[in-house]
Amino acid sequence: MSEADAVTEAPARRGRPGYDREQMLHAAVALFNEQGYDATSVAALAARLGLSKAALYHHFSSKEEVLEVAVGAALDGLEGVLADATETSAGDRLAEVLRGAVGVLVAQLPAVTLLLRVRGNSEVERRALERRRAFDQAVTEIVRAAQADGAVRADVDASVATRLLFGMVNSLVEWYRPGGPEDAEALARDVLTVALDGLRTRQPSDAADRNDEATA
Repeated sequence: MSEADAVTEAPARRGRPGYDREQMLHAAVALFNEQGYDATSVAALAARLGLSKAALYHHFSSKEEVLEVAVGAALDGLEGVLADATETSAGDRLAEVLRGAVGVLVAQLPAVTLLLRVRGNSEVERRALERRRAFDQAVTEIVRAAQADGAVRADVDASVATRLLFGMVNSLVEWYRPGGPEDAEALARDVLTVALDGLRTRQPSDAADRNDEATA
């Protein structure tokens, strides 16, 4: 569909914008996630909202600014999780970061979904990817410290463990829906149970139990 066709389908409403900045941002993120950021034109966004492009520009100078604000909010949340991880032991900090990351995902599901689909095709996207990499590196250092403390198993590379852990967390955007049977706290508890129990070092009693079972 051409931009002209999109605008024709939903005539623009002239005059003052009918949405505030936050409402417009939410609508834009929803459309980016639905159609893809690159495939969504300003005209298509204006058509979805029933506004003129001039009304859109009343709140955002460009489509790129909409993207930057949206993914910036998601990244701010994740970086805040790192800043708030104040537990003494590295193992507890890792659990705190994972719990907080699930909370950010639940609270900002559309923005995090958009962030995870960024591919680096523009300067805004490349900056977002740099911040994501910095976040991953910081978590990797926490995993490495937890390994050194003996809190999690050390036979998995720390960077691989980080990718696997956040692969699990990030997969929530594909199936989690707000208002379901689990709230953010319950969801985080489930993620921690599955993720960290698979990384924890064996306790002597666990090994003894397995040996007893093998010889029974």
